[in-house]
Amino acid sequence: MPEIKPFKALRFHKNLPFTIEELTSPLFDVVSVEQANELYKNPLNSIHLSIPKGKESVKEAHKTYNKWITEKVLLQDDKSGIYPYYQYFKLPNDEATYIRKGFVCIISPLTNEEQTILTHEKVILNAAKERKDLLETLELNVSPTHGLYEDDQYLLEKYMDESIKTPLYDVENENGVREVISKISDEKIINSFIKELEKQKVILADGHHRYSSSVELQQEWAKSGKSTIPYHMIYLTNALSHDFKILPTHRTLQNFENFNFKKFLKKCEKYFIIKNVADPYELNEMISGKKWAFGILHKEKPIKLRLKPEMIDQIEWELPNFIKELDLTVLHYYIIEKILGIAKDDQQKSNKIGFERNFYKCLSFVEKDQVQMAIIVNELTFDQVKKVCNSGYSLPQKSTFFYPKVTCGYLFSKIIE
Repeated sequence: MPEIKPFKALRFHKNLPFTIEELTSPLFDVVSVEQANELYKNPLNSIHLSIPKGKESVKEAHKTYNKWITEKVLLQDDKSGIYPYYQYFKLPNDEATYIRKGFVCIISPLTNEEQTILTHEKVILNAAKERKDLLETLELNVSPTHGLYEDDQYLLEKYMDESIKTPLYDVENENGVREVISKISDEKIINSFIKELEKQKVILADGHHRYSSSVELQQEWAKSGKSTIPYHMIYLTNALSHDFKILPTHRTLQNFENFNFKKFLKKCEKYFIIKNVADPYELNEMISGKKWAFGILHKEKPIKLRLKPEMIDQIEWELPNFIKELDLTVLHYYIIEKILGIAKDDQQKSNKIGFERNFYKCLSFVEKDQVQMAIIVNELTFDQVKKVCNSGYSLPQKSTFFYPKVTCGYLFSKIIE
């Protein structure tokens, strides 16, 4: 059972010469190079803790953190609480305004029979190590991960709705998402949250690298005899509210020596039905909702691939059938392993596989020769993610993109309360 707790958040001093919008930053895995370079110009932006730069970046982050504490740039709340966090957003070609309702708390990172946080993605090893080094050195959660619970009675919303009327922050982030954060300190109300989550299995939607770092640190502390738990900061939302969107994460391919597109397509003929596409901008619609269908962006011409039905039973990876039948399994087995030659065990650390959520950026990367090819994919459904989590198996890294992402800089939490 998840053990959630209130905490005393560290927050930026309200009298700094910057607005909170100027102090927040996108998460480390979605911020662009251009965005990051602009944010680094502000000496007090949260990016200096979340994505420190330089050869000794972790040491620099530690110096920055200590300085911000000494100079009272960051102040810790006097009283523990949980922090309702609402995100108001729209989706393309949709007039509706969605409200993702959730709250930020801390949680023990241990996973065992009595307390379960279910993950569904493998991590990229280098990124996981960077997150672990930062967490261990700062002893600080610089941004919350995102977890899902299920409550068909919506029992906690009434408390959050009331709290959000008196916000700590009410701002619009760089993606046009309105973000409102408040605080609940009433112990009786907090106990209602704790009791509700005691019944739950939390599914980790976003933040697998940061969460794995917390788990690894906890395991190291336990082996060394420490009884202290390094608590993990998490943003929890009700999966049954449906006010979130899972977006696809496309694959980009680079660093292949003597890559030949014609030879690539020739190899594809064995496994896929190949269709030429006149306009690359039509690829999204052409594969939308179609099982085992992929768009291929290359400078020579765009292509649609669809797996030959008889090939699905020839996947040799030891996986349950429902995972074998997922688009991403097909992609990583047939295109990345069989055709491009990157074995399953090497894919996590390969510098030949990149990830991009934005279709138009994929197209731009190809046109500018920044990548050799891009593979456009469909998104997963929540039911598919849930089924993978309950199976104990993992999807390839960067399989899901739960939208919107949380923002870094509103709340920080010490790993030791």
